[in-house]
Amino acid sequence: MNASYRHLTLSERESIMTLLAQGKKALLVKEAMITLLTPHKLRSITPDRGKEFVKHSLVTQTLGAAFYFPEPHQPRQRGTNENTNGLLREFFPKQQDINWWSDDYIQSVVDKLNLRPRKCLG
Repeated sequence: MNASYRHLTLSERESIMTLLAQGKKALLVKEAMITLLTPHKLRSITPDRGKEFVKHSLVTQTLGAAFYFPEPHQPRQRGTNENTNGLLREFFPKQQDINWWSDDYIQSVVDKLNLRPRKCLG
């Protein structure tokens, strides 16, 4: 794999759609969020507290979605994202570099998660 994935997950709350973006630099994250989230007409975004979200105001301005940062050390405030990270760990062990996997395999995992039945969706 040429690009670094660094495991940035975006979980849309109503449909539980999982999107995976490359990189963790603030500019790359901003561009990825705008590109990936524009079609979904979101009302709000709750990221983790990482430095990669420093350009959140530009995302808010472009998407028209409010940004809510969770309190420190409160993963329950990002439940969908934490659950999605756990599901991703079934395919990508925490100790293993995600860059070892091919782009096609990573996309197939994201597709599997998006097709997976989730209890919260009924």
